[in-house]
Amino acid sequence: MKDDSTPGYPIEALIEALGQIRFTVDPRRVRVKSADRLDMSPILSEDLAGRLADIVVSPASVAELRQVMAAAARLRIPIVPRAAGTCNYGQSVPLRGGIVLDLLGLSGILELGSDRVRVLAGTVMAKLDKELRTSGKELRFIPSTAKMATVGGNFGGGIGGIGSLAHGCWSDPGNLISCKVMTMEEEPREIELEGLDVLRPFHTYGATGVVTEMVLPLAPAWAWQETLVAFDDFPSAARFAADLARAYAITAKLASVQEWPIGRDVHQFAPHVPEGSTVLLAMIADHSWPAFAQWAAERGGRVLARAPEGEGPWRLPMWEFAFGHLIQNVQRKRPKATVMEGFVSGEDMDAKIARAHELCRCYGPMFVEFLRLDGRLQGLISPFFDFESDAQAAEVTEALRRAGVMVRNPHTTTVRAVGKKRITGKDIAFKRETDPHGLMNPGRFEPDEADDAQVGDSLPTDRHDRGHG
Repeated sequence: MKDDSTPGYPIEALIEALGQIRFTVDPRRVRVKSADRLDMSPILSEDLAGRLADIVVSPASVAELRQVMAAAARLRIPIVPRAAGTCNYGQSVPLRGGIVLDLLGLSGILELGSDRVRVLAGTVMAKLDKELRTSGKELRFIPSTAKMATVGGNFGGGIGGIGSLAHGCWSDPGNLISCKVMTMEEEPREIELEGLDVLRPFHTYGATGVVTEMVLPLAPAWAWQETLVAFDDFPSAARFAADLARAYAITAKLASVQEWPIGRDVHQFAPHVPEGSTVLLAMIADHSWPAFAQWAAERGGRVLARAPEGEGPWRLPMWEFAFGHLIQNVQRKRPKATVMEGFVSGEDMDAKIARAHELCRCYGPMFVEFLRLDGRLQGLISPFFDFESDAQAAEVTEALRRAGVMVRNPHTTTVRAVGKKRITGKDIAFKRETDPHGLMNPGRFEPDEADDAQVGDSLPTDRHDRGHG
């Protein structure tokens, strides 16, 4: 443990209680498993430096998980659930030491039906999606980190991703049919949730028990065409992408607009993107391609490349160049680059995007990606700026807000401060029920907001105030 404020825990007693369950206290492995992709935020990289667990425990079954949870509850050792650690907010960095619970061993399809699949929560999403496609189905949406991210990890720490343009996000009712959650008690229980109650553990960073099983609705597995389309300027590309997102008759999975020089900074695209061009990254179902291609051309778009999914000259699936992966790709060229997370919606969405571009282009190139969230079409928008100080980040935030953009904070680490989950009395009651001793990822989401950790929570951002109670 590097945090001097963290008390010592009876780790030797825990190891004795684990029996044959796999664990490690090797400093190198503990250091790796105590981190996620927080280096995407220069603020969190500094604020969370040196936070380590005492031990990493890797149950291979639900029965082993129950044994770990019971022992930890009895010994009052905190637990941070973690799968692949692909989250961007330091969500799985242990604030108070204890156990990092590696859940990658809880993996596999339990039951596959014609319209749904029941899986263990540690199942990697890309592998699951590939298997589903042999049956003519696919997941409704995947994150850009799908090659590593697990279903439960994405539900507990993400929002949506590629496919959310059509199907919405985890917070939209119907995108999770049911789930099971194991409580943090001396005698752990598995609670089954369905309907709107499945939203209780959503985006709580594992602070409300451990999700063990999930039943997911499926979508048709279309033959997707990936394409890179050039426009002369960002406003033209953004207007077309917004109209594409509104066009229900064209089956689209991705619409990501990236202003120059992003097309140069992402080295896989650099050979294809003309100097000064804004690019649209899109995934279009094969049956919609003729209409899309003609429409894009009429709006000034030039198709630079087109290929079936995963077969493009960029050598990776196009979804790896969007959302969180876009930030990582830009940072390979510009290590100091970062973003704020702005969400824009409403009938005047196009005007707000244009205004945000006008006010923020001085900070760096803009991107906007479209998705449906809380029943509405929204644009996720921000400039890429080279981080200099908290004051500069606050300046970018205020510029976005002047444009009518709701800004949520990707540089903080608690559920409330990040601002992507509406917290109701039902959520507080669920937290108390599943974690009566306050041992689940402590500091991230406490019944009393005053007990949440204060990490990177100084930016003038907005908190989520909509959703389903």
